[in-house]
Amino acid sequence: MQTVLFHETVFGPIHSRRLGVSLGVNLMPNDGKICSFDCVYCEAGYNAQGQGTTGVPTRKDVHNRLNAKLSAMRAAGEKLDVITFSGNGEPTLHPNFKEIVHDVILLRNKYYPEAKVSVLSNSTMLGRKNVVDALRTVDNNILKLDSAISSTLRLINQPKSVNVQADGVITDLKQFAGSCIVQTMMLRGEHNGHRIDNTTDVEVEALIAAYLEINPREVMLYSIDRKTPEENLEKVGREELEAIARRIADAGIKVQVN
Repeated sequence: MQTVLFHETVFGPIHSRRLGVSLGVNLMPNDGKICSFDCVYCEAGYNAQGQGTTGVPTRKDVHNRLNAKLSAMRAAGEKLDVITFSGNGEPTLHPNFKEIVHDVILLRNKYYPEAKVSVLSNSTMLGRKNVVDALRTVDNNILKLDSAISSTLRLINQPKSVNVQADGVITDLKQFAGSCIVQTMMLRGEHNGHRIDNTTDVEVEALIAAYLEINPREVMLYSIDRKTPEENLEKVGREELEAIARRIADAGIKVQVN
């Protein structure tokens, strides 16, 4: 079974196809996964692998590890474009997410003031004021919306809560009008006997209507790049992604293909 990718709290730097040279911050366990979604394409595997035994890192541990890593990188003259909250699950689930974001921004300012701070989030915790407040302070608030149609969203993302519906996610995203980046995974395939395809005309038109409501700073379109827990998925090619992007751009929305 495909399992967690990240076995450290601070990992990398790695080269991100979307963000450049990125140092990762994993606020989830190093030997398990905690997430409010269970996406069929998640590179960290399914939630069924369990939460592990290490637990989430403390605020102090994150600070100390990141401080040591940034200090060493700066001393070695290494390049850094971005510090990215990512890892083995949903970072905004951490009980001290807001405080940790504050600490990370201060450390960025100390060692790499030119670098950006990014958060990759699945958008499920946007009903929490502390999460929203924290996301408003980062440079790149990157929020997931893989479909604007509830049945497709639930099939792709498999939310743990039955209350997660597309219209609710869209409403939550609207509070960041003009500032958030919306990230959409385009894919086709099959899962548990159900066909998955968010590239159809109906799906793309629904996404465009949602983007217009949300008014993001930018939309990021991408497709599968690594092994996925559901094996019956199809990568959407660059040419097709760019064709979808042109439709989005024609609606007046800034979009990039990654």
